Order: sequence, then C-alpha cells, then structure tokens
Amino acid sequence: MAKILIVDDEEPILMLMSEILEQDKHEITVARTGQEGIDKFQSDTFDLVITDLVMPEKSGLDLIMELRKLDPGVKVIAISGGGGIHGRFDYLPIAKLIGALRIVKKPFQVKEVKEAVASLIS
Repeated sequence: MAKILIVDDEEPILMLMSEILEQDKHEITVARTGQEGIDKFQSDTFDLVITDLVMPEKSGLDLIMELRKLDPGVKVIAISGGGGIHGRFDYLPIAKLIGALRIVKKPFQVKEVKEAVASLIS
C-alpha cells in the first residue's frame, strides 16, 4: 500500500485513477490544480505523485520541477493526452527529461497505470 497524490484538472480522470488505485489498497489524495498539488505535497508525505501535464494555473511540467526542488527523490508518473495551449503537443518526453520516472499517454489502459505504479513502489 502506498500514499499517492493524483493531480489532474479533469474530474473524470481523478475519479477513475482513484478508483483503480484504491482497488489495490493505495491511499489516494487528489488535487485539481498544480498549485493545490504543491500545497498538499508540502503538508503531507507521499510515496508517489501522478500528474497530468496540461492544466490551468500551473502546468504539470512546472509541478514536477517544483516537486523535484522540494524533494529530489520524489517519484513521479506523468500522464498526458497531448493537448496543449496552442494545439496538440506531446509533453511526455519533456516530463521524462525533468524528472518523471514513468510516463503514461491518455487515453490509458488500467493495466498501464497499475504497472507504472507497481514499478515505482515495489
């Protein structure tokens, strides 16, 4: 069992990921913005952070960089469907460069998420 922070501005994704991971007995905390994710990360301890990359206010890329400053050993999974401010763009390779340990492309399969989580918390 792990404590996992999920950051995504899409409520259906938060609900789906929470349900998927709670089935495996993980303790889930959710945040709907990058800033809320930072605030929750600073007020609690998490084994893993899963973040979307394209969000208003603070992008997932900014979130990953801030998390790495707060805790260089933070384990991060980045998820994205390739949306962007100015059209479609694949931010996942950039997320990997700045510290995401695993990346998952939306739409994702349940198995992909479970495997990514298991690889980082085992």
